[in-house]
Amino acid sequence: MDEWDDPVPVTQNSTSSDGGRSFSRGRGFSAHSNENGSANDNGWGEDRGRGGGGGGFGGRERRGRGGGRGGGRSEGWDNNDNGNSGGGGGWGDENNEDGGSRRGRGGRGGGRGGRGRGGGGRNDDSWGGNQKSEDSWGGGGGDDSEPRENNWGGGDSNGNRGGGRGRGGGRGGRGGGRGGRDGGGDGETNWNSGEGGDEAEQPKREIYVPPEPTMDEDELFSSGNTSGLNFGKYDDIAVEVSGENVPKPITNFEQSGLRKLLLDNVLKSGYTKPTPVQKNAIPMIMNGRDVMACAQTGSGKTAAFLLPIIHCLLDQPTELIFDGESCQPQAIIVSPTRELCIQIFEEARKFSFNSIIKVAKAYGGTSVGYQRKHVVNGCHILVATPGRMHDFVKRGSISFASARFVVLDEADRMLDMGFLPAMEEMMTHDTMVATGERQTLMFSATFPEEIQHLAAKFLNNYIFVAVGIVGSACSDVEQIFFQVDKFKKREKLLEILREDSERTLVFVETKRNADFLATFLSENNFISTSIHGDRLQREREEALNDFKRGSKNILVATAVAARGLDIKNVKHVINYDLPKSIDEYVHRIGRTGRVGNRGKATSFYDSSQDGAIASQLSRILSQSGQNVPDWLQHGGGGTYSSSAFGGRDIRGDDFAQSRNVEEPTDDW
Repeated sequence: MDEWDDPVPVTQNSTSSDGGRSFSRGRGFSAHSNENGSANDNGWGEDRGRGGGGGGFGGRERRGRGGGRGGGRSEGWDNNDNGNSGGGGGWGDENNEDGGSRRGRGGRGGGRGGRGRGGGGRNDDSWGGNQKSEDSWGGGGGDDSEPRENNWGGGDSNGNRGGGRGRGGGRGGRGGGRGGRDGGGDGETNWNSGEGGDEAEQPKREIYVPPEPTMDEDELFSSGNTSGLNFGKYDDIAVEVSGENVPKPITNFEQSGLRKLLLDNVLKSGYTKPTPVQKNAIPMIMNGRDVMACAQTGSGKTAAFLLPIIHCLLDQPTELIFDGESCQPQAIIVSPTRELCIQIFEEARKFSFNSIIKVAKAYGGTSVGYQRKHVVNGCHILVATPGRMHDFVKRGSISFASARFVVLDEADRMLDMGFLPAMEEMMTHDTMVATGERQTLMFSATFPEEIQHLAAKFLNNYIFVAVGIVGSACSDVEQIFFQVDKFKKREKLLEILREDSERTLVFVETKRNADFLATFLSENNFISTSIHGDRLQREREEALNDFKRGSKNILVATAVAARGLDIKNVKHVINYDLPKSIDEYVHRIGRTGRVGNRGKATSFYDSSQDGAIASQLSRILSQSGQNVPDWLQHGGGGTYSSSAFGGRDIRGDDFAQSRNVEEPTDDW
């Protein structure tokens, strides 16, 4: 095994639904039942036999032997549910409890547990206990009705049921052993296979090496949306520009000053004329300015920064520094999600096609050694997610000493509390070129004022560009709302899909629900797949590619697919669960109606859950010229904050200039 690689768990059939229906290799759902015997590790599976094992879920494999040795019925279901017993242990993402069977002699327990008597015993090394759990190994025998967090094992939640010293189960952990008749004992075994442990039942490990990027020109340029019927309307969108000595916008690609090779690749990519954000940002970047740009979803922001960056790297070349152990990229582009990282990488390859520019990507869930090899052998442009980039910098594989451009795509997300520490560490790293000596570019569809304040400290004399009503939804997306109780959403979804299921993206709030809903749709003859953060990277890429190619018409997704993804011909976005943030709503529905194409977004509104954003939804509908239902106008529960959108430069009117992109003023 490469010393750079940290194996990740893999399962033969990655996600599952209840009833033992398994989700096979990231490529859709199919029915599969387990009865009268040992359970299959592939499903949530209801085990109707003696000693059935637990079922896997959520892209992981449940290897505990639980499920009750004493006959009777045990069920290997339990993700995110508190207070369930039965079904023995095993590896389960977002498990709140995974107690052993209470029928017969108690479950054999699943997985590594802490040292403890029942659930109330001593926990020496924080692996045991009964706190609420995510990514935990299932508990031992007994009724484990209390949730546990970030711990291994389990046992009796009250610490007073059963009490026999039993053998540890699963991987031979310290606890969760086979206890007394009703409860979980304080069984003790060796860390590895020990008494009751089974080395052969450990989860398989996989180092994922993604497919090599295509070198076929036709295939490379076939992805992405092309201009739609409403593309001409972009000319009417007002643009507000703030800053000093702002360069004039371009009116077409031919007179933009871009190199001929770039113009050829732009044409192959299906671009006929620049969008408003491209007309303004391209000359700004080519003139060496820092930029903070806000533009609607699907408005061509990626090309707005890639084209001038590649032009400058070709037009003013500097030596590419690398030695096989480390590399100094000249342009670093950081994105919040792996899928967006891959997409930007492919776009950079398009625009730099047939040039000397080398592009590399670095993102989590894949072989570290494989990606490191591509990076340290030299790259002009590095597209990365924060975690993997941090790892490479820490290991000395990446230095920022030659950085000419630093780009934060989906910058509002990159500078929120989740990613801010990583971004601050990158921007202030010992090897990072100082602000003012590099160009820093930030692009997003939403830019709240508080994020602008954070961003400003990384920028130098920057230009702020706001295209249209910043933070508003694209007017090419028809927005439809239905009042739906949460228990009636599934039937409403089927009703809508029976009318039209062409290339539909369904958003849910939880990872568990993504798998469950995709299974439900497949059982109702709608070929579906799912994508979320708990799936293995291989499975995520397969699911997204299946949806892009059209072999799966429906993709059920969490927020991992909400930002930036440019999937060709997405006709319909359905918010099965509305997000908690209005900005997230804007990003979600922006997966359709891109580059002048028409799209439709349907949202299920549950007043008991969604009242907090009712007034902001009303505002979004009004801003995009669409009908606001009376019940939504009076839905209440939330208040609108102007800072939620960040539609103006925080530096005030002294910097502001309004322009129509087709009629620039003579002052520039």
